[in-house]
Amino acid sequence: MSRPQEESTAPAPPPVGGVLWSVAGDVRALLMLPAALAMQVAHPAIGAGVDEHSVFRTDPWGRGERSLRSVQLWVYGGEEAAEEGRRLRRLHRDIQGTDAHGRTYHALTPAYYSWVHATGFPVYRYGLGLLARPLTDAQERQLYAEWLMVGRVLGIHDRDMPQTVEEFWPHYRKVLAEELEATTVVRELLDPDLPVPAPDRGPRPLRFALRLLWPVLRRPFLRLRAFLTMGLMPPDAREAIGLEWTDAQERALRRFAGVVRVLVPVLPERLRYLPLARKAREAARRAKR
Repeated sequence: MSRPQEESTAPAPPPVGGVLWSVAGDVRALLMLPAALAMQVAHPAIGAGVDEHSVFRTDPWGRGERSLRSVQLWVYGGEEAAEEGRRLRRLHRDIQGTDAHGRTYHALTPAYYSWVHATGFPVYRYGLGLLARPLTDAQERQLYAEWLMVGRVLGIHDRDMPQTVEEFWPHYRKVLAEELEATTVVRELLDPDLPVPAPDRGPRPLRFALRLLWPVLRRPFLRLRAFLTMGLMPPDAREAIGLEWTDAQERALRRFAGVVRVLVPVLPERLRYLPLARKAREAARRAKR
């Protein structure tokens, strides 16, 4: 009997046709996600939780697939969005321990859980400026308002999220200055010699080919991942974590971003948008007919 009431009060996902609707399912979002993840685990409490409780070492591709689906549901899931938020909170309920500084943590501590959510906004803002086009002031404010909606979907109270862009930046800079560091997990994410297993997702012929070629492809792939993780991270966050970034790397990033800006907009929709986003966009078009 409680289910209808729960659904009637469920927080709404971002609106159809909004900023997130356009960018969260674009393939360029795949390039930005590692930067947000690195910023999250650069917080000692979050890094310790991932280090001690995540399967990112033993099942990196499965974890990545599940995380990507979760993120997509927040924006494109409709009624499933709130349920996904509840599922995540249940998943994190028992994640607790001690970080590298000897401080106890719990994954659902508001300051920690809200930081995981908060990283998405500056990464989207910075990444879109490189890979698409800089947001206007109005678009930036709309993106932040929609990101607050995502926070509510995740079960974060308004009191635990800055409610305006003007309130966000001082909070963000305070976390950068006082909390972030190159944790063990950050260093692993940027390590080109990490023993990552061959991809085990996708069509069988592709998996077979990648398994054969992985000894040759693994290190270049990890180098590219590290390059994009650092490059698409806002420079102030990169500096706060203590990551080295050279002028040559910046020039290479700008060249890469220029190609992406030209190529992605001309892709057909089936290649430009991720499956959940594509399905939601098709449903929205049908609803207008």
